[in-house]
Amino acid sequence: MTDSTAPAPTTPEPTPTGRPARRALVTGASSGIGAATVRRLRADGWDVVAVARRADRLEALAAETGCEPYPADLTDDAGVAALAEHLAATGGLDAVVNNAGGALGLDRVEDADVDGWRRMYEVNVLGTLRVTKAVLPLLRAAGAARGVADVVNVTSTAAQGAYEGGAGYTGAKHAEHMLSQTLRWEIAGEPVRVIEIAPGAVATEEFSLVRFDGDAERAAAVYEGYTPLVADDVADTIAWTLSRPDHVNIDLVTIRPRAQAHNSKIVRGAGV
Repeated sequence: MTDSTAPAPTTPEPTPTGRPARRALVTGASSGIGAATVRRLRADGWDVVAVARRADRLEALAAETGCEPYPADLTDDAGVAALAEHLAATGGLDAVVNNAGGALGLDRVEDADVDGWRRMYEVNVLGTLRVTKAVLPLLRAAGAARGVADVVNVTSTAAQGAYEGGAGYTGAKHAEHMLSQTLRWEIAGEPVRVIEIAPGAVATEEFSLVRFDGDAERAAAVYEGYTPLVADDVADTIAWTLSRPDHVNIDLVTIRPRAQAHNSKIVRGAGV
């Protein structure tokens, strides 16, 4: 039984090759990297189902790009199950971009907000797990029919090293990295690729603002004195990995601003 509140199904448009367009699910699509990825994949000819909690933002994105908006809370088991049922009933799925996530706070371990840590794990780790489990049968079917399907997990350079004040976020992103690597090993030989994109400092409208509980001045300071990545840089990388030949798997891409050598070393004020 499908969700009666879900948007009406769309009919895939043929691509220039005459094949139906591939269909992607993008989570966290209401802003930042998620919205940029929706725009880029639509420009590349994909059908895109854009998922986030904020229906108004999804509707605006749909009006702009022609994507299919699907409001859902990825921390809700029933909501994710309904999403998977909707996808199965309306054409299946060729790729999922697990982008939903985020950081909360920059507190030392001794001062950590346990509820904030719990929320980061719920969205970054368990949200990715729920969605991946739910859509993997659809991806297997698409891979068998078309040659390959894709799981793309957007993690972070936080998955690759610690920094002071970041234990909650780095822990969540390390877990998401391990989820990605383990899944790749577990389904090796199947027609489904597992791709991880690990961005460094990305200036989006909400990431640091959410992290610092709406403190706009503190959020802006994160990106002062150098040129950070923008959401389109990451979306471009995601699109490139999805465009590789069927036999090529891009296991991991780490993408940083030129000024950022690692998580806690950013060169500011040097024209970079």
